[in-house]
Amino acid sequence: MLVSTKGRYALRMMIDLARQKGEGRVSLREIGSRQGISPKYLEQLARLLCGAGLLEGSRGQGGGYVLARSARDITAGDILRATEGTMAPVACLAREDTQCPRSFACETNPFWRGLDDAINGYVDSYTLQDLVDAQTSDEVVPGPCLSYTPLHPTSSHGKAGA
Repeated sequence: MLVSTKGRYALRMMIDLARQKGEGRVSLREIGSRQGISPKYLEQLARLLCGAGLLEGSRGQGGGYVLARSARDITAGDILRATEGTMAPVACLAREDTQCPRSFACETNPFWRGLDDAINGYVDSYTLQDLVDAQTSDEVVPGPCLSYTPLHPTSSHGKAGA
C-alpha cells in the first residue's frame, strides 16, 4: 500500500486546520501558504474531506474551512480513506462488492487479510490530535501496540533457523 500525494497532503492540511482551532474559518490560501501546497490542489482535497464529513466549508466573505469534528474524533485512517479510497494492500480486498473467484481457495488470503487489519489498525490508532501533539513536542507518539498472532507460532515468518 503506497499513500499518494493526496493522502500525504490531506494529513498536512488537516493537521494545519487542527492547529488553527478556535480561530474561525481558515482559507485554503492560508493553509497553502503555510504548507507549500497549491490552493487549487487543496480545493480538491477539501471536497473529498467535506464529502467524508471531516471538514465543513463555506464560501464568500469570512469563508473557509474548519474541522467538522474534534481532532480527537478524527483518525489518520479517516483522512487517508477519504482521500485514498482504500487502505487495502491488494485489489481483492479493496472492494467488498467484488468477490474474487479464488477467495475461498486462496492460500494467501489470510496473509493479505492480516496485513490489511494491521494497516487499518495502525492508521486508526492515531487521532488527528495525536499528530498535532507529536508535531509540537518533537516526539513521535506511538499508537497502541497492535497484537498479531502468527499462523504458525513456532515459525519465524518462514525464516529457517530464526
